[in-house]
Formats: sequence, structure tokens, C-alpha cells
Amino acid sequence: MDRTLESLRHIIAQVLPHRDPALVFKDLNVVSMLQEFWESKQQQRAAFPSEGVVVYESLPSPGPPFVSYVTLPGGSCFGNFQCCLSRAEARRDAAKVALINSLFNELPSRRITKEFIMESVQEAVASTSGTLDDADDPSTSIGAYHYMLESNMGKTMLEFQELMTIFQLLHWNGSLKALRETKCSRQEVISYYSQYSLDEKMRSHMALDWIMKEQESPGILSQELRMALRELEEARKAGQELRFYKEKKEILSLALTQTYSDPDTSSPSDDQLSLTALCGYH
Repeated sequence: MDRTLESLRHIIAQVLPHRDPALVFKDLNVVSMLQEFWESKQQQRAAFPSEGVVVYESLPSPGPPFVSYVTLPGGSCFGNFQCCLSRAEARRDAAKVALINSLFNELPSRRITKEFIMESVQEAVASTSGTLDDADDPSTSIGAYHYMLESNMGKTMLEFQELMTIFQLLHWNGSLKALRETKCSRQEVISYYSQYSLDEKMRSHMALDWIMKEQESPGILSQELRMALRELEEARKAGQELRFYKEKKEILSLALTQTYSDPDTSSPSDDQLSLTALCGYH
């Protein structure tokens, strides 16, 4: 633990040379520090050059507790995990969580190396019914994971996280199963989606899939949204990276809006369904 703290202080001294490493996480101006951190990184290494803005989002609320999210360049998302009595406090808390994760991401142990891949594959085997031999077979889940890691050698975990989030969503959405039924190999699927970022076009395609599911099974959208909101809240309070859960919520909300946007429809409105989903687990 002492070595990790020392490594973090060294990173702070490199990226934020005019800041006192001992006071970084006590500084109330952590919002500007997070922005400064990513601006400095982009100047040094051109990290995520196409996405240079740290974006904040505060959930509308008539009163406390308040919730704030922060999305980093590259798409990783974090939120406040403490109970915050003001929007400013929630924003600072979210920024602090994001800054801690940004700094940890700079540690050598967070970069994909041959040793990291070996350890990760062994952990994956231990948590499934697979074997180490599966790592050399791309048609297996272990083999696909191994292939994805090797294809991203040298990247940090936050950089790798965007691709992982895409495949988590494709699995949740049922798209991976559909692709397997068309005889596409896992390598072909990974190679194809590795070229794309998670953008509005991809979200719209996934929303269309859920609109079709709603037509086949009315009510599934509101059910999935309730689950997504619950998962998002639990992950936020645990201080976890949130993009997968937040993207699910955005995709389902988009599908709800498009499904019930016709004013003549007898189906419940998006606001009504969203309110139902929000209240369903509190």
C-alpha cells in the first residue's frame, strides 16, 4: 500500500507539478484539478485526442441527496458515492472519485502487458468452468477475452474499458448471440467493433433492437429500465466505473421515447414509465 501511495505521489508530481501531492485529495477545487490532469495528459501523450472534455451531469432533483456524474475523455464514467446535500458537493465528490481512478490508471500495474494478460486469463479461468487451454481457442469466451487483451497490448485499463463496454452492451442486447448465429467468428466480431466508438449511432441501433423486443413482449422496456437504474445506483454508491450501467439506461430511455412518442397511442408516456421505473426500487 505504501508503494502504491508513493507511485501516486510520483504521478501527481509529473502530471500536476505545481500541486502538493499530500493535499491533492483534500483540495476543494478538485473539479479544476481533474480538468487540469486530463489537459496535461493530452498535451503529453495526445490521449483520447478526439474527446478532450471532462463532462459533468447532475440529475434533476427538488432536494437532497443530489447525484452527479462525470465522464472522462474516452468515455469512462464515475459518480458521487457519498450522500451529498448540495449539487456542488455532489460534483466535487464525483470529481474526486474520477481523479483517484485517473491517477490509479497511470500506475504500471494498470497497463496491459504480457504479465497482466496472463494473470487476467488465469483469473477468468478460475471464475468460470473454462480451462487455460481455452485461451488459445478464439471460439471460447476465455479465448475471445485473451484475444481482446492481446489486441490492446500497451493500453491502460481506462482505454481498454471502452471496448469492453461495447461488448458488454452487445451481450446484454442480444447482438452477440445473433452474430454467432450468422456464423461470424468471435475474432471477426472483435476486429469489426474495435474500429468503432460508442456513439449516438450505435446507441440508436441498440435502441431499435429494444423497440422490437417491446413489440414482442410489452412491458420489457420498463422492466429493463428499472433494473438498469437499480444497477446504476448500486454501482455509483460502491464507487465503481459506471459507463456500462449508464449506457444501458440511456439506450432504454431512448427506446421508450421512440416507442411511445405518438400522442395518439394508448401506451403510457416515457415520463410515466421512467417515473414508474425510478420509483420501482426505492
